[in-house]
Amino acid sequence: MSTATSPNPFPIDPADLIAGLGRGLAVIESFDDEHPRMNASEVSKRTGIPRTAARRHLLSLCHFGYAQTDGKHFWLAPRVLRLGQSYLGAARMPRLVQPFIQRLSMATGETVNVSVLDGHEIVYLARSNSPRVVSIGFHAGARVPAHVVTPGVVILSRFSDSALDQWVDDHEFSAFTSNSTVDRDTFVEHVLQSRRIDHWITRQLLDPGLQGVAVPLVDRHGNCLGALGMTLQVPTWPIEAVEQTLLPALRDTALTLLPLL
Repeated sequence: MSTATSPNPFPIDPADLIAGLGRGLAVIESFDDEHPRMNASEVSKRTGIPRTAARRHLLSLCHFGYAQTDGKHFWLAPRVLRLGQSYLGAARMPRLVQPFIQRLSMATGETVNVSVLDGHEIVYLARSNSPRVVSIGFHAGARVPAHVVTPGVVILSRFSDSALDQWVDDHEFSAFTSNSTVDRDTFVEHVLQSRRIDHWITRQLLDPGLQGVAVPLVDRHGNCLGALGMTLQVPTWPIEAVEQTLLPALRDTALTLLPLL
């Protein structure tokens, strides 16, 4: 299980940390689609926390309503969703970008999203209201492996060479379609190419029939905060049309947001 976190720019004295809180959060993060129900031993193995301590954390989560148990196995309760929802409600960027991505969506007829990198996953923070009856793409809060979606390549293109090498070495390149990039060197080549052209387009890496286009979302200090992008149907948008119509519109919106971020 990946434990990578985004660096905090503010230096924190280790003496001020509450280790138990960190272990409790690690227990929550140990559950996923492949491990929806676990016993204390399985949680201990996935987190590195001793079994007795893992069991106490699990029981505490049950007591506070964040998990449930049948006496042997444990699973997360819906209350856990409050943690992610609190971020989406309090974070500045999703609220700031919403009117801009809505305007872009109305102009292009496609759903627009803003996403960030969290460890080895892309997390979608904001999404325009769909201009279509049937919409495609990811809703706010969705998490996807970074190597199979366009924002992952775009955001990693702003990493230093050493940081990119470390990230790639730690990443698991799973295949979701026959087009998924599973070779480390090929993925790095794509990231470096994205660095040169300052955008990226992917086709059918995660879902057959879907493609993505994204540009970096940069603040006024030159820091990459995330990505601005779209998920599109392949038959509707040939690559030439994406490059000539959608890409300039994404760049214009990202440039408009730059002084505000």
